[in-house]
Amino acid sequence: MKFSDGYWLGKDNYIINSPIEAYDTSVLTAEESGQKSKTLVVNSSYQQLKTRSDMLDVGNSTISLFSPAPDIIGVELKHFDQDDRNPLYDLVQSTVNAEINTSDQFANYRSGDLEVNIPLHDQFRMDFKYKGNRITGSELKAQASIDDLSGQELGQVMHPNTVIGAQALLRDGSVKWADHFMREQLSLLPGTKVYGFGETFGPFEKNGQSIDIINRDGGTGSNQSYKSIPFYLAVQPGVKGQKKNKCYGVFVNESQPTSFEVATEVVDRVSFSTRGESLEYYIIAGDSPKDVIGKYNKLTGGSTLPPEWTFGLWLSTSFTTDYSEKTVMKFIDGMAERDIPLSVFHFDCFWMKGFEWSNFEWDKAQFPDPSGMIKRIHDKSLKVCVWINPYVSQKSRLFKIGKENGYFIKKSDGNVWQWDLWQPGNAVIDFTNLEAVSWYQGLLKHLLDMGVDCFKTDFGERIPLHDAIYSNGGNPEGEHNFYAHRYNKAVFDLLKQEKNNGEAVVFARSATVGGQQYPVHWGGDNLSQFHSMADTLRGGLSLMSSGFTFWSHDIGGFEENASAAIYKRWTQFGLLSSHSRYHGNIQYRVPWLFDEEAVEVTRKFSKLKQELMPYIYSEAKESVKEGIPLMRPMYLEFSDDANCSGLDRQYMFGSKILVAPVMTEEGEVDYYLPEGKWRHIIDKREMTVGNHGQWMAETYDFLSLPVWEKI
Repeated sequence: MKFSDGYWLGKDNYIINSPIEAYDTSVLTAEESGQKSKTLVVNSSYQQLKTRSDMLDVGNSTISLFSPAPDIIGVELKHFDQDDRNPLYDLVQSTVNAEINTSDQFANYRSGDLEVNIPLHDQFRMDFKYKGNRITGSELKAQASIDDLSGQELGQVMHPNTVIGAQALLRDGSVKWADHFMREQLSLLPGTKVYGFGETFGPFEKNGQSIDIINRDGGTGSNQSYKSIPFYLAVQPGVKGQKKNKCYGVFVNESQPTSFEVATEVVDRVSFSTRGESLEYYIIAGDSPKDVIGKYNKLTGGSTLPPEWTFGLWLSTSFTTDYSEKTVMKFIDGMAERDIPLSVFHFDCFWMKGFEWSNFEWDKAQFPDPSGMIKRIHDKSLKVCVWINPYVSQKSRLFKIGKENGYFIKKSDGNVWQWDLWQPGNAVIDFTNLEAVSWYQGLLKHLLDMGVDCFKTDFGERIPLHDAIYSNGGNPEGEHNFYAHRYNKAVFDLLKQEKNNGEAVVFARSATVGGQQYPVHWGGDNLSQFHSMADTLRGGLSLMSSGFTFWSHDIGGFEENASAAIYKRWTQFGLLSSHSRYHGNIQYRVPWLFDEEAVEVTRKFSKLKQELMPYIYSEAKESVKEGIPLMRPMYLEFSDDANCSGLDRQYMFGSKILVAPVMTEEGEVDYYLPEGKWRHIIDKREMTVGNHGQWMAETYDFLSLPVWEKI
C-alpha cells in the first residue's frame, strides 16, 4: 500500500507521523517481557525535542527489540497499546543471551553476530549489521504511524467487527473516523535481489512489485496467491573468489493482510504496512541464503518429512470427469499393464454426491462398496487419497448438525455465514471452535477406519474478511490467512494420531506461515499451456524461497484439455519434482489417452524417479534437517554465481541434480550450467564448466531434457 506522493510528500487524506528522535531506553528481563531474551525498549517522539514544550501534544512510537534465536532480532513498533484480536503465529524460540549496551548517545542490541544500533537525541534511524557489515536499516521517516482519513464521517465504521479505528480531529475542527496503519521501510543495498512472499506467480525477482499478503483462490496466472507468506529474502549476489554475498530475511509477524512495496514506493527500500496500532517484524541474518532460510524455517516450526511412498507417482480421477470403481480399476490396471510405477490413487470431489460437499459419504451409486474397493487398491500396493474441503453445503446432511451446534463461522447478526460460491448455501467450518475441530476430525476418522490413507485438503482461501464472527472472538482480518493453518493442522494432527509414526501427509493448496509443518503443498489451478508451466515453476521457486521444503503441481495443467506435447513435457517436469501428481479438470490424465509416446515418456520418467529415490529421500531428510527446500532456486545452491540470481526456468533437485524443464513443443530450451563437472543423467555425456559458467541452447525430443548431475 502506497502512502507517499513522491519522495517527500504524503498523499491526501493521510496523516503520517514518524519517529524523529529516540529519547530514552529501558531494559526488560525475559520474565518481564514474556520473551526468551532480554528486551530493549526505545521510546521515540514524532518531533524533535528541543524544549519541554515539545513534549506536549505529540505522539510516540514504542520500539521493542528482542531475540527469539541467535542472529535473529525481533522489532515491535507500537503506537497505541491496543488488542487487535489477531491470532499469533507459533514461533519456536530458544533462550538467547542478548547483549544490550546504552549510553546518552546510542542504544545497541546484539544477538549472536547480528546487531541493531539506534542513535539517541539525534535524527532517528536504525542500522542492522551482521558481523560488522551493514545489511539494512530503517532511515529517518521510514517508520510511520498513519491515519487514513478517506472521507468517513464520525459514526460510520469502515469495516464491521474490526476493532481498529479512532476519532481524529482535523485542522478545520471536524471529526472523522481514522483507519490506522503502521509502516516500516527497510533499505536495500545496491544490487540486492528480493525473493519470497510465498507462492507468487509473477516475476521471480520481486524488485519493482507490489504484493499483498492475503490468501485468495485466483489460479496460477494472476497476481493472487493461495499461499501468501509475509517473508522475503534479500540477497546481494557474491562473486566467487572476490566477495561474499550479503543476505538476510525479513519476516513480518502479522496474520492480517499485509502490504509490501518492493522498491516501488521508495525505490531503494522495501515498505510494508498493515492495519492496526502495532507492527512486528524480524531480521534474520546468516552467511548464505540457505543459512537465512533455514533459520526462518526453524523459527516458524521447521519442516516435516513425508513418508517415502509419497514421493512416487500419484494418479487422480481428475475433477469433473465421470468415474466409478470400474473406471478407477481400469486406470490402475492400465498403468500396471504398461509397466508404469504408481504409488497413490486419488479420488477427487465427485467421490461424494454433487451439491452435497462436504458430507464425507461415498456416492453409493458409483461406489457401492468403498471399503472393499479401498482394500482392492491396497492389494495392488497402492495408497488411497480422497479430496476434502472445509465447506459444508446447505444440502449436506451435516449442515443442520453444524448450524445447531455452532460449528460454522457466523455473521454479526448471529446467522451462519453463507454464500452460493462453490456449493449452494456453503457454510465454513470454524476451526477456532475446538468442538467443531473434534467433530470434523471424527468425520475424517470414519474414512481412515475405512482404509483411506491421506487427504487432499483443498480450498481454505475463500474465507470471509468482514462481517464474520469466530468462536474465539478473533478479528476476521487476522483469521483469514490463519485459517489455512488451523485447517491443515486439524487434518494433519488427526493423521499423526491415527497413522503409524511418520505416515501423516496431506496434499494441501492453501498455506500461511509455518505451513511447512504439514506437507505436501501443490500449486493450485494452472492451465494446460506452456506458459503456465513457467508460471507454475516461478510460483514453486518463490514458495521454496519462503521456508517451505516440499511442493508439487498438476502435471499437464488443471484447466482445459492438454495436448500430447504439453502432457509429455509436463510429465518430465512433474516426475523431476519433489512430489508428482497427474490431475486435471475435464480430462483424464492417463498417458494412453494422449498417444503411445506419452506412455513411453511416463514409463521412462516414473522409473527414473524410482531409480533416483535413494538420492531423493536422502536429500529430503537433509533438507528437513537444515530447513531448506528440496527443489531449490539456482541462487540458493550457487549464491556466489551472480548469473544464477534471476534464473526461474530451472532449479536444483537437491544439492547435485540440475533440472531445466522444456517449455516448448519443439523441444528448444536454453539454460545455464554453473562452474563444475557435470554428467547428463539421460545421455551420459559429461561437461567441465569453467568459473564463468556455461549458457546452453539445445533441442530435446520428448524422451529427454536437461537433467545434469554434479560430479
